[in-house]
Amino acid sequence: MLLRPFRASDLETLWAIDQACFAPGISYSQAELAGFIAHRGSRTWVAEEGSAIVGFLIADRQPRKVGHIVTIDVVEATRRRGVGSKLMDAVEQWGREQGLRLIYLETAEDNLAARRFYEARGYRRLRRIEDYYRNGLAAWVMVKELEDQSKAES
Repeated sequence: MLLRPFRASDLETLWAIDQACFAPGISYSQAELAGFIAHRGSRTWVAEEGSAIVGFLIADRQPRKVGHIVTIDVVEATRRRGVGSKLMDAVEQWGREQGLRLIYLETAEDNLAARRFYEARGYRRLRRIEDYYRNGLAAWVMVKELEDQSKAES
């Protein structure tokens, strides 16, 4: 599996993956996805196996040395094969290189598999947000503090 930067020709495929990964009201419109990718402070990683895109992650840099994972999507047939872990490794390494203090994300309160995955990576639940998604579902904000790269190397 290869991680590479986003290319404009990927948008349709990434949108289709997002639609398959998340229910209506949680998944993004194509315009929303394009906006997140194009945002000045964002970075998008695309995971490929052969010539097939099997997942992607969009994150952005926010004020006060904070990173935000907008979405992480992995094609269902390739889950539990390390795609999500590689994408999370990449964003966390990027965060350290950017000098970020922490990275956070939101996940649907009923997505127990995702919460377990993030908790196993050191993310903790910070707070619950009622009616976060368009379908009325609540979300958990989960956060991970990143160690300072200069301290980690010494």
